[in-house]
Amino acid sequence: MKYAEIERPADGIALIRLNRPERLNALSPSLVSDAITAFRAVNRERGVRAVVLTGAGRAFCSGADLSGESDPAPDVEGRGQLGLVYRTQEHLVDLILAVHECEKPVIAAVHGAAVGGGLALALAADLRVADPTAKFGSVFIKVGLSSADVGTSYFLPRLVGPTRAAELMLTGRHFSADEADRFGLLNRLTPEGGHVDAALELAAAIAENSEYGVWMTKKGLWSGVDATSLRQQLELENRTQVLGTFTGNMTEAAAAFRERRAPVWKGM
Repeated sequence: MKYAEIERPADGIALIRLNRPERLNALSPSLVSDAITAFRAVNRERGVRAVVLTGAGRAFCSGADLSGESDPAPDVEGRGQLGLVYRTQEHLVDLILAVHECEKPVIAAVHGAAVGGGLALALAADLRVADPTAKFGSVFIKVGLSSADVGTSYFLPRLVGPTRAAELMLTGRHFSADEADRFGLLNRLTPEGGHVDAALELAAAIAENSEYGVWMTKKGLWSGVDATSLRQQLELENRTQVLGTFTGNMTEAAAAFRERRAPVWKGM
């Protein structure tokens, strides 16, 4: 892949690096295609427990590619203007879904610009860390469109609350890493250049846990965010916990506790 690299920095951890630094990792259709391919690949790897997403060069992702270069999205050949634009939009949405629906927890390690579609990418991750160079912004409104784009209107109100999200989306203003941290958007605010190491530390803490536990915790967490009632979510939790006892890992955890050692998790 030309515009997305997969690295293996440690056991159980994959790092996906957007690789178009000369354009601040702007979301060209080719970069989007490569990033989707990368996420689908690590999603199928049994040994991967957590994924770190970051950008090469000076930025995480500067959003839509406004260079004007010819780089059509898949399935646009022969379409009219409406079909071309709509399929291009759906192609970008496929990347947001690939990040959010990855069965491995995804940690966005942000530096430099994370605006427009770049902000949406960071929001689609499960956790976010950033260094002080990070600059965020729901800037779609600044180009005459709605700030409700590529998942931002779903994720941002859930992460920072509807009142703060309304301000950020309606003004389209940039906000700093320090503000993002105060808004509750970040899990870590690191010294400059420390964002990837902090993300890898979080990934390592996740990777210590069992395949089943990590998988079902991510599923259960986001199901809880969308649950329509407490009872609905409790029913899902009950089934998940009962099913989990059949992995044998609860028995192993108890034995490891008695023997004062780390558990050796069984796969699914």
